[in-house]
Amino acid sequence: MSQLAFRHATEADLDAIVALVTCAYRGDASRVGWTTEADFLDGNRIDREVLRADILRPRSVVLLGERDGQLLACAHVAEQDGAGYFGMFSVQPALQGAGVGKAMMVEAERIAREELGLAVMRMTVIDVRETLIAFYERRGYVRTGIKKPFPYGDERFGTPLRDDLRFEVLEKPLAGAAA
Repeated sequence: MSQLAFRHATEADLDAIVALVTCAYRGDASRVGWTTEADFLDGNRIDREVLRADILRPRSVVLLGERDGQLLACAHVAEQDGAGYFGMFSVQPALQGAGVGKAMMVEAERIAREELGLAVMRMTVIDVRETLIAFYERRGYVRTGIKKPFPYGDERFGTPLRDDLRFEVLEKPLAGAAA
């Protein structure tokens, strides 16, 4: 099996990214992997126009991980409030747990540190996702205790199936970052 190749997404990748993110998090296809949100969110996981804006805006990279020309993973890395932001992290469900996600995180952190010159990476995770939070903690992220509201009523991000969802901010210092 060949090594994972990384590249920055373009507008030509929009449909493939939307399909990947959707299958990683929503519906029955997502249940193959362990990152599914299908038990507490339905509908959209990603909005095509928000994704287009993320691809086009300065200091923002939608990172793709491919093997033999096939899209296996993606993540969004951007500068937000003076820190790196890591989001939209998706891996093909059948490949979750096979090291693809770990390789993507290493590359995303490299981009934030070396290309964007940022000293810390932050992310938001739905706080009921204890297994996912534990995955990030094993990779050096820490819970900050900062909570943010879930965007109830904004269907661009899905239809909640429960009323207790909120985000928790996790962060990690990026060793070797320019101060």
